[in-house]
Amino acid sequence: MQLGEKLQLLRSKNGMSQEELAERLGISRQSVSKWESGQSVPDLKKLIILSDIYNVTIDNLVKDSDEYDILQEKDAKDSKVNIIDNDTKSTQIIINLHGGRLEYEYKSKRTLLGLPLIHINIGKGFKKAKGIVAIGNISYGIVSAGIISLGVLSFGCMSIGIISLAAISIALLLAIGVISIGTFSMGAISIGVFSLGAISIGKYSIGAAAIASDIAIGDYARANMAIGNKVQGANVLPLDTQIEDIKILIQKEYPNLSEWFINCVEFFVRNIKL
Repeated sequence: MQLGEKLQLLRSKNGMSQEELAERLGISRQSVSKWESGQSVPDLKKLIILSDIYNVTIDNLVKDSDEYDILQEKDAKDSKVNIIDNDTKSTQIIINLHGGRLEYEYKSKRTLLGLPLIHINIGKGFKKAKGIVAIGNISYGIVSAGIISLGVLSFGCMSIGIISLAAISIALLLAIGVISIGTFSMGAISIGVFSLGAISIGKYSIGAAAIASDIAIGDYARANMAIGNKVQGANVLPLDTQIEDIKILIQKEYPNLSEWFINCVEFFVRNIKL
């Protein structure tokens, strides 16, 4: 049995069209057709990928063998690799079980803005997922979750996004994490325009140790206007200062500051005092 015949047989056995295989390999359908008709042969890199897709050895792909041999090898490994296409051809699921580890990939064939609606790719190594909803070791998406995550709404061990929740969190708008950096940031170590944390650094900061350019509130506070037990700054007030006196000083120093922020200062001063 020649290589082209084997490739055609294995593709059919896996329920894949030439177009689907070409898409997975990043080549044209015509290239797949030429391989299967014997007009050309895949290069070594493509043979390696084909052996992974069909779950057969490269040796059994290229050496002469009959149909029974090639299918027997594949059937013996069916418990290790499953490629599932549903009837509507809208999704593809790939499950690899080898070496005692699980690798799982699910990719919706429905797309939006050129991206699959859902892409999940998890397993050992640098498994990447890219989609509207992306879940992977490394993920990129509108909604993204992964060890390293990048997206509009981002979750993970380390994430970057407009809204981000992670151990190390970086966000344009809201960052929440052990270490967080964002316009609004909350974390053990928090850096932002408005920051809240055990160690808080920003323009307006609230925390056990708060350092700010304008207003800081905390047990230790350092800012132009510092409110705390241990304070440093041009205008300093103890935490037990009357709320009205704090408001008067804020309005004097920062007359254009929004009322909602002054109310936030009042809320935190009252609760820190408790």
